[in-house]
Amino acid sequence: MLEANFQTLKRYRYLLSNLIVKDIKLKYRRSILGILWSVLNPLLMMIVISAVFSNIFKFQVENFPLYYLTGSTLFNFMSESTNLAMMSILNSRELIKKIYIPKYIFPIEKCLFGFVNFLFSLIAVVVMFIVFGYPLHLTSLLFFIPAIYTLIFSMGLGMVLSALGVFFRDVIHLYSVVVVAWNYFTPIVYPYEILGEKMKMFMQINPMYYFVSYFRDVTMYNTVPGVKIDLICIAFSVGTLIFGLWFFKKTQDRFILYV
Repeated sequence: MLEANFQTLKRYRYLLSNLIVKDIKLKYRRSILGILWSVLNPLLMMIVISAVFSNIFKFQVENFPLYYLTGSTLFNFMSESTNLAMMSILNSRELIKKIYIPKYIFPIEKCLFGFVNFLFSLIAVVVMFIVFGYPLHLTSLLFFIPAIYTLIFSMGLGMVLSALGVFFRDVIHLYSVVVVAWNYFTPIVYPYEILGEKMKMFMQINPMYYFVSYFRDVTMYNTVPGVKIDLICIAFSVGTLIFGLWFFKKTQDRFILYV
């Protein structure tokens, strides 16, 4: 199933690239700073969050601004991608009704668009590492590994959400609440160590905990996670993608009746 879908994506790669470029132009249309907002936005949020939380966690987290920035950049990538993917079928209803295009192209394109924005956001991360005089280790070059895990996971979840959004519009409103709760359930603004034993057990079922921890390990702590963490990340990301493809394929023939 994965191979067949990959071949289809390869066949429609020009459409994918055109849709991504179109989304970038639409997002920053009539904006003076344009794509620079992908860099400025995480920096501004880092300043606000650091002002609020740095004193609270100053004894538990060294270099809190960088700790927050590395975690929030990856989490926001997942959040933006899945939110856009959730609306992708509904927003493409006119095109879907007129011509044949594999429908899963739309949620996947939104996730790839989110990935492009994430890459621009990494400029903010590098800039702040330099500003704070924090060393950029060679392991930082491995940032793409947790980023790819997050992308694959977001594609799978995005396809599930896009299908559910067609049939149940309430999912669109509910997911905004879920993302906020998910953000607080992931160690973005607080250290994992302060959690109680029960919360640490629940954290083991949070895929973003592993992706964010992996990202911080290679960028901040000059550490390459072991094979066990890679296997857990692969299980979450590829497992979600397979389920998303299956669920999307099972429901897509009825989209036309509800869009």
